[in-house]
Amino acid sequence: MQLSLGISTCPNDTFIYEALIRGFEDSPFDWVVTFADVQTLNEMVLRGELDVAKISAQVYPQIAETYRCLGCGGAIGYGCGPLLLSSESGSFNPELSTTLPGANTTAALLFKFWYAHRYKNASKLDYALFNEVYQRLLDKDAPQGVTIHEHRFTWKRDGLHLLQDLGAFWEQETGSPIPLGIAVAKKELGFAEIELVEREIRRSLQNARQRSCPVTPFIVEKAQIDDEEIIKSHIAMFVNDFSENVGEAGWRALENLWRLSHC
Repeated sequence: MQLSLGISTCPNDTFIYEALIRGFEDSPFDWVVTFADVQTLNEMVLRGELDVAKISAQVYPQIAETYRCLGCGGAIGYGCGPLLLSSESGSFNPELSTTLPGANTTAALLFKFWYAHRYKNASKLDYALFNEVYQRLLDKDAPQGVTIHEHRFTWKRDGLHLLQDLGAFWEQETGSPIPLGIAVAKKELGFAEIELVEREIRRSLQNARQRSCPVTPFIVEKAQIDDEEIIKSHIAMFVNDFSENVGEAGWRALENLWRLSHC
């Protein structure tokens, strides 16, 4: 059975899904893979273009009628949230525009959650692909922006300023882990097939976790950064037990986020 799969090029996704993409001998699936940034994947799923995908957690209420949220393959955790950074200042300026990595991303929602607790006026926003947000900050083309993925590990080195750890704020306010990303599958595949998809994702993750070295040439090739130590740190931060089984705490965090997305 041929299925389309969409994931990002970030090390946590390629770590989890590499073995699945390469193919298990007894797999019932033939995977056709799209690699894209998370905002593009969100938009593809909103249009119903992918059978299985890793997307921003906050998108799910918009697709719940046609997609099932899987119990594995996502990105939920502690101390792993997006960072609000500045190119020039150590303090946030609500009069300036903030660049976000896509309107449908969980990072955008977490920024708005933080902003609503701090300011009464509407925030000034613009959007760019996640790697473009970071480059704009480096080039001083954007005064402040929200960064995700590998750039969580490089901002100090690159001379940027931390204004707010948005994930830490979420944890403080909700008491739950940070629900960044989820894996979803089209409901029309049927319950039995979706169960097989989940089994294959878990098997792929277990395969990766059993390797002596977490970083493979495939992961390096797809990553937006070529520093192997940063890639290792990225995998260690974003791949955890929630990736294999969302569990009670993970589902509770997702429900909190989905309620917020309706506000």
